[in-house]
Amino acid sequence: MAAMSSDDQKPTQNDADPAAALAMLAWQNAMGVDEAIAAEPVNRYEATAQMRVASPPKAPLPSARTAGASTAPAASAPKPAAAEEAVADARSVAQSCKTLEELRTALSAFEGCALKKTATNLVFGDGNPEADVMFIGEAPGADEDRQGLPFVGVSGQMLDRMLGFVGLDRANFYITNMLYWRPPGNRTPTDAEVATCLPFLAKHIQLVAPKVLVLVGGRSAKSLLQTSQGITKLRGRWSEVALEGFDAPIPALPTLHPAYLLRNSVQKRYAWRDALILRERLDELGIAVKSAG
Repeated sequence: MAAMSSDDQKPTQNDADPAAALAMLAWQNAMGVDEAIAAEPVNRYEATAQMRVASPPKAPLPSARTAGASTAPAASAPKPAAAEEAVADARSVAQSCKTLEELRTALSAFEGCALKKTATNLVFGDGNPEADVMFIGEAPGADEDRQGLPFVGVSGQMLDRMLGFVGLDRANFYITNMLYWRPPGNRTPTDAEVATCLPFLAKHIQLVAPKVLVLVGGRSAKSLLQTSQGITKLRGRWSEVALEGFDAPIPALPTLHPAYLLRNSVQKRYAWRDALILRERLDELGIAVKSAG
């Protein structure tokens, strides 16, 4: 029922009186009024058309091809000049470090990588820094971010168990990641983030001075070996990593990341083969490990 015009409304008290206005509303409610009609008609279709003309055009929805792509504005990504400056700063800072402790301190103070702003902790390294074997993963996960140590979550525990069968534990190997801060939501790191962390990683390897590298996961393998091949083609085959400060390239064995194995258990047999290949090379080099098994 629509509200009646002012001439027909009862009671006829002065509209300026709040008590009278409240009484009028109560009376209309009792009469079943559920909508108000203005004194002059309004063309709602015309008003809507005018609003559409006045409103700025909306950004187009992502197509099926781009639905999964980021919609962040381009300004949110680091500009090329800024990214190059960050890499140059990282290289300068890393080269000045003479010890692992100095490198850790330098990374803690470094502000050139945006990942630091969203991470809880710096994840530097774990294990024996005097060891001849050095493992390099991809990036910290949630557990690593909380504890500030690499490979301490479910995938890290799986890696430890697997290596234990070939006589390796954190007393006779050292482990770190290519990135020192967790990417938000475990997203894939950007090329700029990887490039910024690589000078620190190179210095990290130089200070540990391992005889053998194990590259855990596709991103670390492709970045250090400078190749576009996937990890399934790289794994199980010895390659070499050439770094500044070394007289000769370091033998490097790419292998599957344990997080990948947790999602694809059928691939565990390949990771086990890689572990046996690693143990065979360590025996050839005379690198002391525990009894296998």
